[in-house]
Amino acid sequence: MKTLTLLRHAKSGWDDPVARDFDRPLNAKGKRAAAMVGRHMRSLGLAFDHAIASPAVRVSETLEQIESGYGRTIAPTLDRRVYLASAATLLDVVHGFPAEAESALLIGHNPGLEDLVLMLVEDGADPLRDAVEDKYPTASIAELQFEGDWADITSATARLTRFIRPRDLDPTLGPDAD
Repeated sequence: MKTLTLLRHAKSGWDDPVARDFDRPLNAKGKRAAAMVGRHMRSLGLAFDHAIASPAVRVSETLEQIESGYGRTIAPTLDRRVYLASAATLLDVVHGFPAEAESALLIGHNPGLEDLVLMLVEDGADPLRDAVEDKYPTASIAELQFEGDWADITSATARLTRFIRPRDLDPTLGPDAD
């Protein structure tokens, strides 16, 4: 059984004057949310033997905050293909994970992450999938499980086992709070 955890970067600061979207940093709410999600990941005992991340500034800053709450260094491989990638590109990245990896973490952006979950989990009576389809907020994690090898993953072959949004952990981190 393979486990893939998808982490969307935390809330970034649109008010910061940056020349490129790639350079946009987190805002204060995003930093709080990422640290809280990291603490929750630690409380669940989540562990990863492979990690890939977008090299965007907001992803790097999300990882710093996640690690501060998680209490461990994740040290992902940075892969430019993950930056603003489509679900198909993200699936190509997953197909390239080492066969010996059992639990992998992919840190990136929407709409690619949300679309990947919707592609890999069969549409049906799954309230977790419905929640992802409704909205995949910043700093949220989705955990999917698969039978077989990374290279063999195709549409509608995953089971969504967790979907954790920052507002599930602290209501002040929801969309109506700053």
